[in-house]
Amino acid sequence: MQTKYEEHAKIFKAFCDEKRLRILELLRSGEKCACVLLEQLDLGQSGLSYHMKVLVESGIVESRQEGKWIHYKISENGSAYAAALLKELTTPNVFLEENTCCKQ
Repeated sequence: MQTKYEEHAKIFKAFCDEKRLRILELLRSGEKCACVLLEQLDLGQSGLSYHMKVLVESGIVESRQEGKWIHYKISENGSAYAAALLKELTTPNVFLEENTCCKQ
């Protein structure tokens, strides 16, 4: 069973690669077939497959098969969850612990 931190890491892993960021930029204009992504990226089939696996497993991208090709689009739910997670992780807690470190 994965911890919540492992699940969160999948989301941020999706954003930490230049190729995946380029793919997300291309998908911003709507659903794209893998064949279109291959034409627009400096990647081979196996490279694209790897990056799409990371993006789909993160939940940020959805896929559907049509014939022999797979079509990809940004997931509204995955995108919203990633944005909310980033906000949650970077917002200070309201609960303040007393800092007793280094006090004399």
